[in-house]
Amino acid sequence: MKRVAGAALLAACCGGPSLAETDVLNLTPAERAILGQEIRAVLLTVPQLLPLDRPPPDAADLYAEAIDSDLARLRAHREALFSPALPGFGPENAAHTIALFTRANCPDCALAEADLRALAETHDLRVTLLDMEENSALADALQLDMAPSYVFPDQMLRGHIPAIVLERYLAE
Repeated sequence: MKRVAGAALLAACCGGPSLAETDVLNLTPAERAILGQEIRAVLLTVPQLLPLDRPPPDAADLYAEAIDSDLARLRAHREALFSPALPGFGPENAAHTIALFTRANCPDCALAEADLRALAETHDLRVTLLDMEENSALADALQLDMAPSYVFPDQMLRGHIPAIVLERYLAE
């Protein structure tokens, strides 16, 4: 049913001669208002698409299964990520731990490490340094596909994160 309604919506909004004459990515305010009216008219003809009798789902519920899966992977690989015997810096029994996955010749990775070194000087933080190539099995198990990647005991963040944002994570 949704596929049919989607096709009807597309046809109503973009089909026919108007498609060739209108750049739907650059609408004027008047064209945008007309498009909005057309979309509303189509949606009102298929009320099942608008479940007004129930509240929208909680965003956390939408991702609950993925979150649980990530947390299970983190628990399963905790020792390989946060063991004090692994290369890194900061006190071995620090209140906060982060595993940083990096690649050689990666400017963002060097910046991420420098940011974490500075944070370790002012926060109770232990950072494990892991090269993605040398630890490819672990990176694959965690489904990490980019460097730098930050792994906390309860979450994973991909890509360079500014120090000020990391500091907020440490404050929680």
